[in-house]
Amino acid sequence: MARILIVEDEEKIARFVTLELEHEGYQVEHAADGRTAVDLALERDYDLILLDVLLPQLNGMEVLRRVRKHKDVPVIMVTARDAVMDKVAGLDAGADDYLTKPFAIEELFARIRVALKRSEAVRAASGVGGAGTGAGTAGGAGTGAAAMPPVGDSTQASAAPSPAALAVGSVALDPDRREVTVGGSPIALTAREFDVLALLMTHAETVLTRERIAHEALGYEYVGDTNNVDVHIAHLRAKIEDAGGARIIQTVRGVGYVCRA
Repeated sequence: MARILIVEDEEKIARFVTLELEHEGYQVEHAADGRTAVDLALERDYDLILLDVLLPQLNGMEVLRRVRKHKDVPVIMVTARDAVMDKVAGLDAGADDYLTKPFAIEELFARIRVALKRSEAVRAASGVGGAGTGAGTAGGAGTGAAAMPPVGDSTQASAAPSPAALAVGSVALDPDRREVTVGGSPIALTAREFDVLALLMTHAETVLTRERIAHEALGYEYVGDTNNVDVHIAHLRAKIEDAGGARIIQTVRGVGYVCRA
């Protein structure tokens, strides 16, 4: 049974989400302020944290930064703030996903399932065992809350790329090793960023809609009033360009994105 920490200062929202998640089979604990959230997150093992941004004592961004210094538990930011830069700031601080209030409870369930499955897959690929008591999905096999290594980050370059490696311009992506380099130097990507880039590079020169990216790379159905796909694209562009790469991900207005040199 997956163990989830809800960090939310609005009691009605916290109670509603808690009841819904418990009904789905999750074990849920609640923190109403930022300091309590940090204490619980560092003292106990959770499979996932739902973290509001606007909190008393410590805001959600600061909570995330403090937790990330010690643990890589999946974190979904849940907030009423819908500005793209707020979402980018959350992802920069280490959030795995960003959900804007008000949200449909079914969308929250889907985001949680994707985050837990992704965490389990990364640990399985790296051979890291679970340290927590939870499950990858409600009623499923345990995933725990063990530290999840950064995806696409490496302190040493691989000796040789795998035969399945992709390249667009100076950007190279190895799907087997889940490594990305720009001009031969590795860059650190989150699991979701890697999956979005892999999809775009696999279909280089082909325009992909936001709906397809959301479904195939992020694991949920795209809703027209959400800009989560755009946030991940903006984050990818920034990391590639900060490393000296060109803008290989281009916008096709009104449709989606295309990857080309």
